[in-house]
Amino acid sequence: MAKHVCPWWLAYTFDNPLRRIFHKPEEIFIPYLSEGMTAIDLGCGMGYFSIGMAKLVGETGKVISVDVQQEMLDTLIQRARKAGVANRITTLLCDENNIGSHEEVDFALSFWMTHETPDEMNFLKQVHSILKKSGKLLLAEPKLHVSSAEFKKTLAIAQEIGFKRIDSPIISLSHTALFEKP
Repeated sequence: MAKHVCPWWLAYTFDNPLRRIFHKPEEIFIPYLSEGMTAIDLGCGMGYFSIGMAKLVGETGKVISVDVQQEMLDTLIQRARKAGVANRITTLLCDENNIGSHEEVDFALSFWMTHETPDEMNFLKQVHSILKKSGKLLLAEPKLHVSSAEFKKTLAIAQEIGFKRIDSPIISLSHTALFEKP
């Protein structure tokens, strides 16, 4: 399967209020985020998870929302303002090969997007480099797009880089792995 990026306009088909039936950000992230933490949402799209994460990190925390499409980031900021958390979110436009230079983070999220990167090894190395020691990476891939065999290859790459798999949280419609940076 060729690597591709979901066009910004198509994101409305799955990033809408009905998504809360399957993916409730606060429930997914509460075990990993708390007041004052710094998190990064890689391939944040229109901010569905960034906004939920911003609520959990509180006034003293920060969410860095990264995407390759400015339209996604513009929509995210509008949604974050409506949710009252725009002051906790910093957006960053990146390119397909570089997530940018970031401060160290406590938690990284790669939700349904690792398969879209042109070089998973390069992408995961960059994520590893910005995580604090004992920082967590939650990696989720869509079961409808990514086969179990493809997901196992991604897991092997992450472990080769130095991530330690510590859990497989159950998230609807997703292959998942929780990693820690030792």
